[in-house]
Amino acid sequence: MNLGAFGNYVLPMVVLLIIGVALFKNVSLFDTFIEGAKDGIILGFQVFPCLLGMIFGINLLLRSHLISDILGLFSPLFSLFNFPKEILPLAFIRPISGNASFAMMIDIFKTYGVDSYLGRIAAVMQGATDTTIYVISLYFGSIGIKNIRYALKAGLFADFVTLVISVLLVSLLF
Repeated sequence: MNLGAFGNYVLPMVVLLIIGVALFKNVSLFDTFIEGAKDGIILGFQVFPCLLGMIFGINLLLRSHLISDILGLFSPLFSLFNFPKEILPLAFIRPISGNASFAMMIDIFKTYGVDSYLGRIAAVMQGATDTTIYVISLYFGSIGIKNIRYALKAGLFADFVTLVISVLLVSLLF
């Protein structure tokens, strides 16, 4: 059996395993499923306003060209450290939006090539960093946490360190 055929059986096997454990522990499977579905709908309604606000803010930021203006101000600083300026938009948008940064990475791949220096940096950055602002605003907002300053500082610092390490690693290894 090849791996693709095995993949077709994974989900049904997991469902059968859950049913087997529920029967073994004498749990009312249908009632538990209904309760979980209700909780999921409630969670969806709690998260939706935060998600909508975040999507609106990201679209506003991307369409206003504010990013290119900000990066233009810092361009001399980055060139002083031989940091590739073509990666800056990706580095700036990655903590905000995973989909937008993924689209930027694909654009870098199309422009410079997947195995190029910039393509490799973009791939490492995409895989090593997280959408810090998105995660904090969505998850903290959905449960009502207002004081996020330490989480935001730590997350953005980790993103910055990851950005620097991405460039250094690609420079050293490739």
